Amino acid sequence: MAVPKRRMSRSNTRHRRARWKTSAPDLVPVTVDGVTHRVPQHLVTAYRRGLLRPEG
Repeated sequence: MAVPKRRMSRSNTRHRRARWKTSAPDLVPVTVDGVTHRVPQHLVTAYRRGLLRPEG
């Protein structure tokens, strides 16, 4: 594990942490049993194969 040689100031630590943001996944329309659902792109094949069921 990497260990810093010197102490980092609180201001720099918070600034560094603030840059890490997540983004919402891209939703793709998928038709399951005649109903169109919007699901994350990386799960499209699982929904088409029937491994996952859309809720609602």
